[in-house]
Amino acid sequence: MAKVKICETVLRDSHQSLIATRMTTEEMLPVLKQMDEIGYHAIEAWGGATFDSCLRFLNEDPWERLRKIRAEVKNTKLQMLFRGQNILGYRHYADDVVEYFVQKSIANGIDILRIFDALNDPRNLETAIKATKKEGGHVQVAISYTTGETYTPEYYVDYTRQLVNIGADSICIKDMAGLLKPFDAEILVKAIKKDFPDLPLELHTHYTSGLASMTAIKAIEAGVDIIDTAMSPMAMGTSQPPTEPLVAALQGTPYDTGLDLDKLNVISKYFTTLREKYLASGLMTPKVLKVDVNALLYQVPGGMLSNLISQLQQQGKLDKLTECLEEVPRVRKDAGNPPLVTPSSQIVGTQAVLNVLTGERYKMVTKEFKGLVRGEYGQTAVPIDPEFQKKILKDEKPITCRPADLLKPELEDLRKKVAPYAEQEEDVLSYALFETVATKFFDQRKAAKLNLDADNADKEQKIHTV
Repeated sequence: MAKVKICETVLRDSHQSLIATRMTTEEMLPVLKQMDEIGYHAIEAWGGATFDSCLRFLNEDPWERLRKIRAEVKNTKLQMLFRGQNILGYRHYADDVVEYFVQKSIANGIDILRIFDALNDPRNLETAIKATKKEGGHVQVAISYTTGETYTPEYYVDYTRQLVNIGADSICIKDMAGLLKPFDAEILVKAIKKDFPDLPLELHTHYTSGLASMTAIKAIEAGVDIIDTAMSPMAMGTSQPPTEPLVAALQGTPYDTGLDLDKLNVISKYFTTLREKYLASGLMTPKVLKVDVNALLYQVPGGMLSNLISQLQQQGKLDKLTECLEEVPRVRKDAGNPPLVTPSSQIVGTQAVLNVLTGERYKMVTKEFKGLVRGEYGQTAVPIDPEFQKKILKDEKPITCRPADLLKPELEDLRKKVAPYAEQEEDVLSYALFETVATKFFDQRKAAKLNLDADNADKEQKIHTV
């Protein structure tokens, strides 16, 4: 038995799940030094949807966010979530873009890259793993956990073996929809630890179905090394299990985390104030805070659920939420039963919404759903029915190779396109992932700088006049 380590998610997945990733950098900065003194194994602070949200909604440079966090967090490892060949976007990118993104992530302050593929296709992980190794980062590969006939403990042990063979330094069981039940967690952790006793194993789960804290305890008893938690004001619901209760539960046991509850309470009070602000503004809704055991049926991850609600609210169709949730597993089955995690969760979720709102299944098909069925995102664990594939693809041929093998190097061409806007080397990567959104951000950044220069010139003129 060993002390359990804690990875804190409040700066990334916690607010991605509860408030659609709207926590600003300025809201994070005042509490970072206190967080750095806690003794966390790591703080998950970047990646996932934070990059997109910074540019799209917050008018922030995600790279500057990372640098600011790193400047305050000097003792604790910073972790990010990285979507393999998808990086932080919603399509596959050429290998040179993946490699450069990894390089810049580590150069700007990331220590641990949690790399995953939505389909658990190891071919989509190899480039990011090799790049992380080259840059001296820690490679944590995440297993996208889901349930179904194919997804047995043997399946996950075999997948772990493949990941270790291509360079994983540690493994994370990524239970993005809160599907992992306590006794199933015990079986799975023991199965992986039996074959890989010295491999660090982490558990990431969500509270959506109400199982998370129970699942964490059983995983700990089975030998898991690290647990992902969120500070209690930003925990539970579609977020992670709360940090403080788990720390308290393990005190005085062989698994004692060694973390100080009094110090954690200081941080908790800070995030309580933010929580109250989010509730008052409507950014945090009761729908994402309650336990929903139906998640075990729909397999909808927290971030997907909050975004699904947001989509339907914008269209005035929130009354269709239950129908859309019921349609999700049907669409998932048609698409080869992929685990539901970004980008497959968004792809399946959006198609489910279309099926419900149009009143006819697959009357309209998104480009992304067509791509998933075609094999543009990789190979699904369950083969897609050829008849369904033909219905969706029409005359297009399915892809059977590693999708990125079909992509030409992109970086030099992207550098030329971003040249009129670029103010830092990392801008080419923002542009690569979110061209339209990044361009708008670059324009706003330039306008803000011109206004600042004009204000400063005006002040100078007044001083000289005086």
